Amino acid sequence: MMTLYLAVPCYNEEAVLQDTTIKLLKKYKQLITEKKISDESRIVYIDDGSKDKTWEIISALHEANPYILGLKMSRNRGHQNTLYGGLMTLKDHADAVISIDADLQDDINAIDEMVDKYYQGCDIVYGVRKQRTTDTFFKRFTAESFYKILEAMGGEVIYNHADFRLMSKRALDAFAEFKEVNLFLRGMVPMVGFKSDTVEYERLERTAGESKYPLTKMLALAWQGITSLSIKPIRMIMWLGIIIFLLALIFGIYTLITFFCGATVSGWASIFISVWALGGLQLFAIGVIGEYLGKVYLETKHRPRYIVDKFLQ
Repeated sequence: MMTLYLAVPCYNEEAVLQDTTIKLLKKYKQLITEKKISDESRIVYIDDGSKDKTWEIISALHEANPYILGLKMSRNRGHQNTLYGGLMTLKDHADAVISIDADLQDDINAIDEMVDKYYQGCDIVYGVRKQRTTDTFFKRFTAESFYKILEAMGGEVIYNHADFRLMSKRALDAFAEFKEVNLFLRGMVPMVGFKSDTVEYERLERTAGESKYPLTKMLALAWQGITSLSIKPIRMIMWLGIIIFLLALIFGIYTLITFFCGATVSGWASIFISVWALGGLQLFAIGVIGEYLGKVYLETKHRPRYIVDKFLQ
């Protein structure tokens, strides 16, 4: 039987941890009883430098139940770095690791099918939402647009998949070879390869606490994904610059012709608009290029992506 570890990133999740633990322990006992996973399987809460009593609750849960482990980061590193740190720490303790958020909006009943697909030879199993009926129109529209834009930019992503997935030890060992600092896990994991499959589930409503991904963080994550996986934005700017240059050349020829034909060239407004448009384009281009240069700068520092403070085993 496989040893399954559950990696659960937590940031200020004191409101949901007790209820989450009850549900996860019930699921684990079911899987152990059905002999799908071994009794050595564990649930690991990963504290991302929470400011509330999250770590104190995790420590108490660990003391009360041997199936609960705790991993504490030295400081807040963000969801992606914290999850990555958890996966890299746990890969040597388990045959497979499933990552899931602490609010359990991702249906834990999908774990059964993930485990079944692992036994069928899959190294990676993605949890995919059937539909987004629980989302607002704005969130549904922006999420779908993001997936389409990222795909158009050349990024390989699983549609309607976030960070609810199973990865085998072999897949995690291969994933450890990815050394970049700028992490976008849902776009990086498909690069690993190996046999993979998907499991569909219905996303549930959050029962307590609040979302850790407001609009600003969602936009930041989307931009991180695009710039981490693709250089097409720079190429698009290059082609846009070429097109504008050609248009300017054509307009210049037209202006010379009208001048020699004796026509009055009136165009203070058009010149004014052109200058401002080109100025804005240049600033935008410099900003995009600067974003990539900044990422290169961070990569060359080789700073650790995470530092583990404590590991309650």
